[in-house]
Formats: sequence, structure tokens, C-alpha cells
Amino acid sequence: MTDNKPDVTRDWQATQGQKSSATRLRLFAALSWIVAIGGEIYGIILLRQNKFDQGHLPLIIGLLVGIAVFAIAGNLLWKAANRHDPARASDAARFFFQNQLGAIITLIAFLPLVFLILTDKNMDPQTKKVAGGLGAALAVLATVMGISFKPPSVEQYTQDMNACATQIKAGQPTTACSPDVAAQAQAIATDSAAVAAATKDTAHPAGQDIVYWIAPENGAKKSSEPHVFHLCAGVSPLKDKTVNSGSVTEAYAQNAVRITKQIDMEQKQCGFTATTSTN
Repeated sequence: MTDNKPDVTRDWQATQGQKSSATRLRLFAALSWIVAIGGEIYGIILLRQNKFDQGHLPLIIGLLVGIAVFAIAGNLLWKAANRHDPARASDAARFFFQNQLGAIITLIAFLPLVFLILTDKNMDPQTKKVAGGLGAALAVLATVMGISFKPPSVEQYTQDMNACATQIKAGQPTTACSPDVAAQAQAIATDSAAVAAATKDTAHPAGQDIVYWIAPENGAKKSSEPHVFHLCAGVSPLKDKTVNSGSVTEAYAQNAVRITKQIDMEQKQCGFTATTSTN
């Protein structure tokens, strides 16, 4: 009897390459934000020195535009990093902070300077009007560029990975296979195909989608360490072990994420033989 439970595997995890790319992008984002905040500090120093009491409008416009450029660049780099290595939506505080950090940094880089411009009683009125309006507009633009309206999450990537694996196994168009999840989804589909090929016999000419693995300890939902899954419960590596069974995707869900390398040996121990035509 079949059920309607979703085909769910282990949670999506960033690969080492994705983590490295995210780290590099975050470093560049941080450097861009440091430059933006440095520009703000320089602008505040010039204000305190009454530099703009008699004009110098091009200078303050240049500062404001420079702050915006580096703030926006940092925001875009940070968003790109989050696509490579997203946070978990279940960790609400980290999820919010990681995805909205660009908007927060942008506000820090703009608000103090814009506030001082608008409240400076000695600044040239024309300079104050233009710089204050431009600063406020740029602050809004850069902040909006820093907001993640539909931030990626581990949970969303897990759903996409599962959908992608299902499409690959079914030979359907891979509409869910974004670059971020495709490689891991392909690994799941490949393992499923390998199990099906290894479990073919006269009773199951297309193979089976059932494997066996060491059950998580103490009734946990998944093992803390990755395990190998096997072709049947009677193989020697599972002797005297508490064993769970299910589909490849169910094995993945319990952190049994590697197919045995001893397929030939296990085929013999399990009684699986490739179907051959006899005359």
C-alpha cells in the first residue's frame, strides 16, 4: 500500500564550494559597507568643521553618492552570499538579521549624517536643502536595495531539492532544479537509480526502492553522524544492529546518505540477481 507522504530527504546543506563563495562575497560586502560608513564619518567631521557653511555643495553631494554606491554594492554582494548559504527560517532571529543586515547597515551609514545635515543651523540654506533631500532619497533607495523581500532559506532549498530529485527520477522537465540545489538533488536521484539497478530480480525486474540502515540512537529522528544504507537487512554490516528500512529518500531523512560500496557482496547476501533472458 502506498501513502501520500511527501518525498522528503535530509535537509539541504551548502557544499564546501558554496560556503567558500558565500564567505568571499560576505567579505567583499563588509569591505564595501566599511567604506560607506567611513564616508559618513568623514562627512560628519567636515560638518563639525563647518565646511559647508559657505557652500561646497559638490563635495557633500559626492560624499552622499559615494556612500550610496558602496552601501548598495555591499547589499548586493550580501544577498548573493545568502543565496549560496542561506539561514534557517526556523531560527527566526538569525534569519531576520542575516537577510536584512544590508538594510540595517545602510541606515547606519546614512541616518546620522542626514540628520546632522537637516538640523545644522549654520549650513548654507541652499546646500542644506539639496544635500538633505538628496541624502534622504539616497538613503531610502539604498535601504530598499538592502531589504530581502523573499529571502532564501534552508527549508525552501530542501523543498526545491526534493522536487528537483523527483523530477530527475521521473524524467520530467527539471523546473525546480536551480543551480543551488541541482547537484545535491542529482545525487539523490543517482542513489535511487543505483539501488533500483542493484535490487533487480525475477520478482522485481525494475528493481526496488527500499533500503536498510542503522536506526538513529535513542529514538532520535535522524542520526547525528552520516550512515551508509544497504540493500537488505541480512547483510553482514547490519548484523546485531537495530535496523530501519524505507525508500532512499527516507534513508536520507535519517542521515543515511551514502549507498554501500559493497554492492556486489550485498547482492549475493541478499539474493539479488540481475534479470537475464534464458532460452
